[in-house]
Amino acid sequence: MPTNINFDSAGQTYQQTRIAHWDAIARKRDTWRGMGRWYHQRLAEIYRFHVSPNLRVLEIGCGEGHLLASLQPSRGVGIDFSEEMLRRAKDAHAHPILEFILADAHDLSALKESFDVIILSDLVNDVWDVQRVFEQLEHLCHPRTRLIMNFYSQLWQLPLGIAQKINLAAPNLFQNWLTRDDITALLQLAGFETIRTTPEILQPLPLGGFANRFLVRVWPFRELALSNFVVARPAPTRAKEPKVSVIIAARNESGNIKAIFERTPQMGRATELIFVEGHSKDDTYAAIEREIASHPATLSLLLRQPGIGKADAVRAGFDKATGDVLMILDADMTVPPEDLPRFCEALVSGRGEFINGVRLVYPMEQEAMRTLNFLGNKFFSLAFSWLLGQPIKDTLCGTKVLWKKDYEQIAANRSYFGDFDPFGDFDLIFGAAKLNLKIVDLPIRYRERTYGTTNISRWKHGLLLLRMVAFAARRIKFV
Repeated sequence: MPTNINFDSAGQTYQQTRIAHWDAIARKRDTWRGMGRWYHQRLAEIYRFHVSPNLRVLEIGCGEGHLLASLQPSRGVGIDFSEEMLRRAKDAHAHPILEFILADAHDLSALKESFDVIILSDLVNDVWDVQRVFEQLEHLCHPRTRLIMNFYSQLWQLPLGIAQKINLAAPNLFQNWLTRDDITALLQLAGFETIRTTPEILQPLPLGGFANRFLVRVWPFRELALSNFVVARPAPTRAKEPKVSVIIAARNESGNIKAIFERTPQMGRATELIFVEGHSKDDTYAAIEREIASHPATLSLLLRQPGIGKADAVRAGFDKATGDVLMILDADMTVPPEDLPRFCEALVSGRGEFINGVRLVYPMEQEAMRTLNFLGNKFFSLAFSWLLGQPIKDTLCGTKVLWKKDYEQIAANRSYFGDFDPFGDFDLIFGAAKLNLKIVDLPIRYRERTYGTTNISRWKHGLLLLRMVAFAARRIKFV
């Protein structure tokens, strides 16, 4: 163990005892595995859901390196204070993208690089000073780094103790037994913000698939879970002033085009308007051409939509956008363009990484949303908040804002969810949740249309939304 860690005598004894303990466990595992392999297999499945391949991954307390190797990183670094564990990790995973380093989690000053993901699996209950360990991670993070950890629930202290005594599980020394609230508070003290917490693994034994994928997601079984997962990010900092791209999908919206040009504010260091015209029956395309000619000082671009549906139009606009920030503005202007700077500020300030407009907080104008549509939106907001583990009050508000680099990752991972969302809202929300982005709801006052009629079919699209809820449950919640 490094000698420059300033522990008192009790801390030094604690660490030396644990080093000797984990060295002994490493030697024991050469001829013994116990019943823990199903637990570790399930852990690896959960981490593979959270961590996409080809990222830079650091694991603190990596043991024999099996979890780190299973994540297929572009660069993987494993840290452990047990020489015996690291010797076996190097033998089992001799690959140029993997590096295993002898170090103590309380002093990581020798590391001089940043990582996309930092993992602490079954570590925090075993360390001397959890806050200090978290503080060691700050210089290893960039603003987009995700810190992911899991740790045992104290409810399982007795069952785990029994399993260890009868040699079915590797023995542990005295543990911290921290709660999810404890970890959230310690992360905050160390300069991190919790994004979400989930209970995981109800049955760490064979044939536990149904319990671990389904039962653990619902009350009261969720309260009985063996492991707590926490996803966090570095405390937000303000980004440099970005260039902003506003994408407007316009179908049969001729009467609104002039007002969009006149009312959309300039944001960041520059703002561009990208219109994607969707096979209108009126003169929307010609109206956009006229307004572009009338506003030569406004950065603007007009595209003909290649396919059908709002999702197709938005993606076409995103692909041509040159801004750092991507915004969606509905051409019906039921969300006023004057509200867009608030979305931009929420993103640039770091308060959120995916800003979702919400129409259901303030009272609406009388004809802004029909009663059944309102009730449907309420239902879907509750369903998706439960599915995603983050509050989503309004899933179908057209105004959504995110960084272009995050959208590019969402697009690259789109095959995970499939491609049957005609609106595009759920594609973005699902993708943001899969990337563990911080989703923030931003309330707006929803206005009546002043031109045209809605392109949404209440019953047809409502049934499609139910299908997407069921699909998302399989791909996000019950993984």
